[in-house]
Amino acid sequence: MRLVLLGTTGYHPNENGHTPCMLLPEAGVMFDAGTAMFRAPRLLATPTLDIFLSHAHLDHTIGLTYLFSVIHQHPLERVRVFGESEKLAAIEEHLFSELLFPARPPMEFCPVEAGQPVPLAGGGRMTHFPLAHVGGTIGFRADWPGHSMAYVTDTTADAGAAYVEQIRGADLLIHECYFPDGWEEWAAKTGHSCATPVAEVARAAGVGRLVLVHVNPLATGEDPIGLGAARAVFPAAELGMDMMEIEF
Repeated sequence: MRLVLLGTTGYHPNENGHTPCMLLPEAGVMFDAGTAMFRAPRLLATPTLDIFLSHAHLDHTIGLTYLFSVIHQHPLERVRVFGESEKLAAIEEHLFSELLFPARPPMEFCPVEAGQPVPLAGGGRMTHFPLAHVGGTIGFRADWPGHSMAYVTDTTADAGAAYVEQIRGADLLIHECYFPDGWEEWAAKTGHSCATPVAEVARAAGVGRLVLVHVNPLATGEDPIGLGAARAVFPAAELGMDMMEIEF
C-alpha cells in the first residue's frame, strides 16, 4: 500500500510545506483536506475519492474549496467527505456560505458513527476514535489484509491515552508533532504534541513505523522537531515531508 504525504505542516503553509493532506492514491482515500489538496489530481488512480476529516479547523478543511480544480484535472464519479456530524454541519454552514465561497463542489457529506466502520476498496475498512483537542477531533485507522495504518493529528500525545489501544500494532503511524521537546506547556495549551511523548505513544502501541507530521510552520531548518529525541525512544521514527511516499 502506498501513502503520499501531500502536506505535512500545521496551521498555515510555509516555504517548504502545505497543511495536512495525506493520500492513498490506489485506494482513493484521503486524510484531511488542507492546502496541499491541489496536488491530488496528479496522483489519484481511482474514479472516486473518500476524504476523512479529523476535525473542521481550517488548516485541515480549506482544501475542500479546491475540489473544482481537482475534479477538472482528474474527473471523479463520486466524492464523499466523512467526519463527525457537527463538524460537517459547520463546514456546510460556514466554509460554503455563499458569502465566503460562491458554489458548493459536488460532494456528499457522510457522518461517521461510533462502532460503524467504513468499507474501503480492496477489502479494507476505516475505523475512527476520539482524540483530545480544542473543539474535539478524531483519529483514524485503516486496515486491509496484510496492511494497516493509523492517522492521529491535533492532540497532545500521551502513552496512557485511550487512543493508544486503537492504533496498537499498526504497520504505520502518522502522528502530529507540532513542537520539539521543551514546549510541553504550549503543547498542552494548544492541544498539540512534543517529540518524545509521540515516540512514547508509538512504542506503547507497538507500531511498526512512525512518521511525524503537522509540524509548526515557524520552525525551520532540517530538524524542526528534534528527531533525535524521538528516535532515542522509538528508533523507527522519521520526519514527514511534503510529497514523501511511504510503502507499508
